[in-house]
Amino acid sequence: MSNRQKSAVLNMTEGNTVSLIIKFSIPMLIGNLFQQFYNLVDSVIVGQVVGADALAAIGATGSVTFLFFALCNGIGSGGGIVTSQFFGSGNVRGVKRCVSNTGYIMIIFPTVVGIIAYFLTAPVLELLKTPADIMGDAVAYMKIMCLGLVFVSLYNYASSMLRALGDSKTPLYFLIFSCLLNAALDLLFVCALHMSVVGAGIATVISQLVSGISCLIYAFLKNEYFHLQKDDLKFDMGIFVKVLQLGVPLSLQFSLIAISTMALQRVVNSFGKVAVAAFTATGRIEQIIHQPYQTLGAALATYTGQNYGANKNDRIITGYRKSLMLMAIFTVIMLPVMQYFGGPITSIFVEDVEVIDMGAKALQITSLFYIMLGVIYVVRGVLNGLGDSFFALLNGIVEVIGRFIVPVMLTRIPSIGLWGIWWSVGIVWAISGLTAWMRYVSCKTHIAISQQSV
Repeated sequence: MSNRQKSAVLNMTEGNTVSLIIKFSIPMLIGNLFQQFYNLVDSVIVGQVVGADALAAIGATGSVTFLFFALCNGIGSGGGIVTSQFFGSGNVRGVKRCVSNTGYIMIIFPTVVGIIAYFLTAPVLELLKTPADIMGDAVAYMKIMCLGLVFVSLYNYASSMLRALGDSKTPLYFLIFSCLLNAALDLLFVCALHMSVVGAGIATVISQLVSGISCLIYAFLKNEYFHLQKDDLKFDMGIFVKVLQLGVPLSLQFSLIAISTMALQRVVNSFGKVAVAAFTATGRIEQIIHQPYQTLGAALATYTGQNYGANKNDRIITGYRKSLMLMAIFTVIMLPVMQYFGGPITSIFVEDVEVIDMGAKALQITSLFYIMLGVIYVVRGVLNGLGDSFFALLNGIVEVIGRFIVPVMLTRIPSIGLWGIWWSVGIVWAISGLTAWMRYVSCKTHIAISQQSV
């Protein structure tokens, strides 16, 4: 392997835990923020240029499109976990076989899901009680996103494989380019050609296509583990099953979370388009807040997977503790920002004063629970890296139960009413975080026993 190729791979089984996690996290964090830039650009341009109704239409599709994306992304994540474990154990043949076999799944599965999702768009949005005056735009936007599902999956496949090998920089470079392209296309389709939400959807799909194909081409040309020979391309039932064993529960987890979000969206829709617009704006803001937590969890999953493969379980526990510390620091910083500047932040997305006021108060409520949101991602990172498929399913079930029950109960209390939407978000984070921590405690005992037996 050339020096250039070696430099793109980060071995996380040796060295300082905090510096490794931070070094790996920073490019991923930048990439995740740029990924959110897709949604932000759509929301800001559509909200400011077309209006609050168009913004609400895009927001009304969020939980549904997330469901279909989640079905595919879980498989890619499962493939990444298996790859990181092969890499940690030094099994080059296993890494290459995993790259090819995960690729087969990530082409076929998204294509099938995307076609099915396209035809289910209108019935699902009707089931969610999407307001009639935004239904047309919501259906049009969601259908475009469903057609682009395979493009989103291409990028997620390439990035998950590269990150499993410790390369968090390469996916970032192509993502930045595609985000800039997305912004330019939004200005063209929405502002210049007046294509409204349809233009925003087309811009996003084209940008994802460019990102996915570019990242894959670069990986096959420059990364040694993507230099596949004929033997590496063979179908491997053992790896195929292992990827599915980890990927399917993760897909179910993400899907159950998406279904629970759809249940919450149904409650939001019942309060009218102002509430939908406010929920959309706060949702976009919190997607950004999620990114440092999510990035930390993803870095910890790769770190855990590599060290688990190398049988260095003491480093896994150290990584968990240090990550909690990093998470707590970020939480302390963000809490006062959301408490005092929620209004100006919400105004970035929409000019409607009623929506801005509602969004500001909503952010004050949900920010009280950021610490539990951080716990979810940190613990999930460790457990996913260990290949704990049971937790993935358990976590999804907890979210479904919480988001089906809690918002309905709270919004029916007269003194809480509409604000029960956002209180329920925080409460579900707390329940899910506690469940995750309890699962980690049981797994920690297993890790310690395994280390003693080495």
